[in-house]
Amino acid sequence: MFPFHFLEAAKSHFSIGFIHCRKTHPIVYLRLDLYKRGMKSKLLLFITWVGLCATSCTETQKNETNAESTFDNATTLYFNGDILTMDGESPTYVEAVVSAGASIAYVGSLEEAQSQFKSARKHDLRGATMLPAFLDGHGHMFSVGLVSMFANLLPPPDGPGADFDAIVNTLVEFNASEDGKWSFNKFGWIIGNGYDDSQLAEKDHPKAVDLDKVSTEYPVLIAHQSGHLGSMNTKALELMGWTSEDTPNPKEGKLRRNADGTPNGVMEENAFFTVFFKIVGNADAEVNAKAVKLGQEQYAKNGYLTAQDGRTTPDQVEAMAAEAEHGNLYIDVVSYPDMRMEGAYTFFDSAFYSADHTYTNGFRLGGVKLTLDGSPQGKTAWLTHHYFEAPPNEDADYKGFPIMSDSLANSYVAEAFKNQWQILCHTNGDAAIDQYLNAIEKAQEDYYYPDHRTVIIHGQTIRKDQIERAAALGVDASLFPMHTFYWGDWHVSSVLGHPRADYISPCKDALAAGLNVTSHHDAPVTFPNSMRVLDATVNRVTRSGEILGPEQRLSPYEGLKTLTAWAAYQYFEGDAKGTLTKGKNADFVILDQNPLKIDPRNIHTIEIVESVYRGKNVYRIKNLTGGWSKAAVDSDVKEALNFVLNANHSGTKLAEIASVKKQVVSGMNYDITYDLDNGETWNVVVYKALSGEFSIQSAAKKVR
Repeated sequence: MFPFHFLEAAKSHFSIGFIHCRKTHPIVYLRLDLYKRGMKSKLLLFITWVGLCATSCTETQKNETNAESTFDNATTLYFNGDILTMDGESPTYVEAVVSAGASIAYVGSLEEAQSQFKSARKHDLRGATMLPAFLDGHGHMFSVGLVSMFANLLPPPDGPGADFDAIVNTLVEFNASEDGKWSFNKFGWIIGNGYDDSQLAEKDHPKAVDLDKVSTEYPVLIAHQSGHLGSMNTKALELMGWTSEDTPNPKEGKLRRNADGTPNGVMEENAFFTVFFKIVGNADAEVNAKAVKLGQEQYAKNGYLTAQDGRTTPDQVEAMAAEAEHGNLYIDVVSYPDMRMEGAYTFFDSAFYSADHTYTNGFRLGGVKLTLDGSPQGKTAWLTHHYFEAPPNEDADYKGFPIMSDSLANSYVAEAFKNQWQILCHTNGDAAIDQYLNAIEKAQEDYYYPDHRTVIIHGQTIRKDQIERAAALGVDASLFPMHTFYWGDWHVSSVLGHPRADYISPCKDALAAGLNVTSHHDAPVTFPNSMRVLDATVNRVTRSGEILGPEQRLSPYEGLKTLTAWAAYQYFEGDAKGTLTKGKNADFVILDQNPLKIDPRNIHTIEIVESVYRGKNVYRIKNLTGGWSKAAVDSDVKEALNFVLNANHSGTKLAEIASVKKQVVSGMNYDITYDLDNGETWNVVVYKALSGEFSIQSAAKKVR
């Protein structure tokens, strides 16, 4: 739920922002495939939104994304793996796929493929799993690249942000690094991204007095993981002129305060956006180009070859269009300009927008984005029933708040329908969803057209009656089940409580009602980690191990559908993407394990081996000497793991070895993922020398 919302009060100040998702309604084009579900034929559509999640650029040596060192897109025969077409209501496998140039030339038996394409380059999958490339249900590609230029303050397992001291130390270290110096030179502030009060030991937001430990000379700003809140130091408050008890709250935002009424540094919604976009609004061409480059890298390494920029500012549209014109895009990027930004509609008269959803050098405008409320974990989402625990200084019946009036919401949705622009709408709270559905109903009365594919983005607290109403209106949903892992425990203990917390992102009920469902990451709110998205959609397991709303889990195959065929439908691109079908784009992702054949609890351990865009390799894992391959649990593996257990887990017993990979070097490396009897899952790399001695190559780390 990245909310670098460009609100009305801020739009005159800033030139750079983040895209947000809006609701979209299903539209029927003859060019699109209809997905058959039971007795019904339903249009599938869902768009996801992106937040401010510190998309850390920290790369291990084994990962490589490089558009400049791609293979060419000569005819290539893929074989010897689990080739999953994603076509149909149940899994279908084929022996071979052949790509010729940018398209799929053949899907079927290996014998026939070899007969028809005798000179094709051979690509032996060596038991890996091949799927159509993933499409981003909702995210903010540009922002993913932008926040990677700031300090990563995410809580474990994605970053070091476990407590106030860790945040301060990380900011100090970052500012002293070469990356930090570059960032400060560009922006003039020390900036960090991704702290989360729900995961901090203090269960609170760092305030100005805390961030003064980073610097009293320079301004400091940190963004909440939701992207809807932030905090800054005393120097920053002084620069903004927010130092008095008489300081008014910015329009559509709020300054949290000390007991004497003076701002304490914590900002909600447009108070935060006002500061953030003032900082990044003057980004130069180097920053913009780097943001696009880094954003693409993060998406490609996670198998997403269609990325969304779900709340784009005019300057960001220009930046991405410029990179497209220079031939610097090696994935597809679809932009949804923020409707509230001045100049948002300008680009619909350009070559980057067409009613038939075609790309120009990998870039296009898909429609528009609207934002109607804030973040549930940040407690700014607009609910019909009060929060389980109110934020500081709020009444017990606090329900969050809307971004705009009903009449204004109605006017924006009507504008989208009038122009037949697909609209994505950020709505987390059920009150905001009511507002959106009411606006759609009115817009359909005045400007109805049959295939609009209007999308609810996030829909965290959507009610069952709203699901049924959305289905009746032809509205579809891009839901955010990653909340079950990242904030599920927080939803239970503080945000919603049982039973409301059990029903967040109810994918199963939405699917049963006939909605086209996609599942998203909202990067940079979380990393654009496709396997984490799939894991959460399938398992709905919280950080503490609780299954939150087990009846809303999707099957692994349905989960993959939300990333492929159903996502392609959401984008009006079902004729070109989403399944391995002859004539469609040669866009593939190759995984080291089959999500349909492993224990679903271990889906998050799957690695992306390769990403192929239009027949060209744009990402592959960099194999070390000898390469990695799957391995059985034999006596050597057990001996290696016993060595680790004795060294790291005294008092805890092994429950199960989840997966093993091996690498032949001068000896043997074992990459082992294992479950302990306390419910934790760990990963370690152990080296066995030729002499038989064991040593830990990569320290044991908890993955869940």
